[in-house]
Amino acid sequence: MKTLDYIPTNKITRAGNLLSTGIKLGGNYLKYYGVKAIKGEDSRAQLDEDNAKDIYNSLKTLKGSALKVAQMLSMEKNLLPKAYVEQFSLAQFSVPPLSWPLVKKVVRKNLGANPESVFDTFAAQSENAASIGQVHQATKDGKKLAVKIQYPGVADSIGSDLSLVKPIALKMFNLRGQDTDKYFKEVEDKLLEETDYQLELQQSEWIAEQCKVIPDLKFPKFYPVYSTQKILTMDWMEGMHVSEYITKEFRSQADNDRLGQTLWDFYMFQIHHLKKVHADPHPGNFLIDKELNLVALDFGCVKSIPDSFYGPYFELSELEIDDNPDRFQSILMELEILRPDDTPKELAFFTALFGRLIKILTMPFSHRTFDFGALAFWDEINELSQMISSNQKLRKMNGNRGSKHFIYMNRTFFGLYTLLNDLNAKVDTDSFRKYCP
Repeated sequence: MKTLDYIPTNKITRAGNLLSTGIKLGGNYLKYYGVKAIKGEDSRAQLDEDNAKDIYNSLKTLKGSALKVAQMLSMEKNLLPKAYVEQFSLAQFSVPPLSWPLVKKVVRKNLGANPESVFDTFAAQSENAASIGQVHQATKDGKKLAVKIQYPGVADSIGSDLSLVKPIALKMFNLRGQDTDKYFKEVEDKLLEETDYQLELQQSEWIAEQCKVIPDLKFPKFYPVYSTQKILTMDWMEGMHVSEYITKEFRSQADNDRLGQTLWDFYMFQIHHLKKVHADPHPGNFLIDKELNLVALDFGCVKSIPDSFYGPYFELSELEIDDNPDRFQSILMELEILRPDDTPKELAFFTALFGRLIKILTMPFSHRTFDFGALAFWDEINELSQMISSNQKLRKMNGNRGSKHFIYMNRTFFGLYTLLNDLNAKVDTDSFRKYCP
């Protein structure tokens, strides 16, 4: 794979890159409408594929928050066309790495010497390259290590990237009003946290210590002496990514259920006991080893859950909505889903919409055993997603709804549900409680 000697960090340069991509997309649309007019063929799938490739090829050279957003969107399988999901999923594993001279420069700047001097051995070729950093294999005193190196300038470009994305997001989600900045600030703060590897080290060690009571769950050991704000060194962990594991014929339903149970218990323990959660549950952040242990990686994105949000959010999973309409509307107000300036028509519309949405998304909590491979569950999610995306009435209403905490909590649950679906796992939804003091 081609390596990168330079990553653009200047706002004008990055904007120019996106502009050139926009011109390519315009060409794709002209081609699409030409084929449709001349041959009478609707090649929308080909248009989506061409556009997805061009967008991804642009983002993978920019790296940083631009590519991180693509990675986040790849988990929203019901939001984007299939071609976009497939292309953006590459942001989890397949991104052009930094060139060896640039890697040496970063290590020298942060650890005071070239990598081959700091470590006994250090692989010039990265093993994984993603949105914010890449991982190299190294050894020190007989230990096999993973050294994560952050791309230069990533933290500095986050603010400018989001300022480029903001006008598009405001239009796409029909966000209006003065307080839309709270959503962008939440995303910016989390992205900045992900660029602080010293914070990630602290979060990783704390969560690993707290979650050691959960069986079949492993974490790497971290090495502060070889870590800085831009470099993070840990044990090299062996195993398959979830996306690789699910393609293997040898896996049994019992194995799938065991892995799914570990994953469920890990997340519910964090959410309900720690009130802090690993908020980036995509396939690239988990390995499955030979003993079928789940190996948790990458704690750069950890979401703290304030009591003011936790209380009403999880009350919804227990509330009989049809029997308690007044309490339901009150909770929706607390969570900022309903607004004080809503018209009666808007109140009725959003109460009904979120009533249906919450009934579907909280289904796992209303069953002691839940099958995440059940087609009926995902059919309902797909049907609702399509209804929301195509509803013209919804597009005209103010989309500025919901607490800022929804962004990463919803991302956590959709990511978790998707991983459990990939595993086709059945889980005991109450099992995690035995690990809580």
